[in-house]
Amino acid sequence: MADLPQPVLTLEVNGQHHTLPGVPRHAPLLQVLRNDLCLNGPKYGCGLGECGACLVLIEGTPARSCVIPAGGAEGREITTLEGLPTRARASIHPVQQAFIDAQAAQCGYCLNGMIIATVGLLEAEPNPTDARVRAALSHNLCRCGTHLEILDAVQRAAVAMAAASAARGGVAAAPAPAAAPPASCAATSPATAAPATSPVLPAAE
Repeated sequence: MADLPQPVLTLEVNGQHHTLPGVPRHAPLLQVLRNDLCLNGPKYGCGLGECGACLVLIEGTPARSCVIPAGGAEGREITTLEGLPTRARASIHPVQQAFIDAQAAQCGYCLNGMIIATVGLLEAEPNPTDARVRAALSHNLCRCGTHLEILDAVQRAAVAMAAASAARGGVAAAPAPAAAPPASCAATSPATAAPATSPVLPAAE
């Protein structure tokens, strides 16, 4: 008996609908985002869901895309680092701007996860305590030791997002139309390819 055709994978990413024929549903979401949709914000770090470099928002909740099958995210709204300005209806998301202003980076490899985790936290809790901030970021590893600057950035972002919300009268920003992604990713392989080797980020002291 002939094999039944597999359903085509479809994803909603950064406000855009994507149909991905030939991409296996069991492929890690991280690989599909990077290799098939050219979205390189989420990073490959440990590949085990432990370092946080691969974080994306799924229905507004931070999720570790390296251990989530792409098919498991079907029908859910996915937001990557590239989609944050659209989410905030601004040229740059307040959390991204706060991380720039606080100079909360050295090598920058952890920043995708730190920023995504911060957005998820502040959308759920606009005025978190320092303890809540530390708890929300505790599973995102930074090997460079910029923890104090990152905490400063989160507090700056909380103030900026509260001010933006007040300016809108407490109404959440409506998402702006997202730009279409490139038709193809240059110098990348399909989602079935093995990811490039990346350093595992050790836990901070």
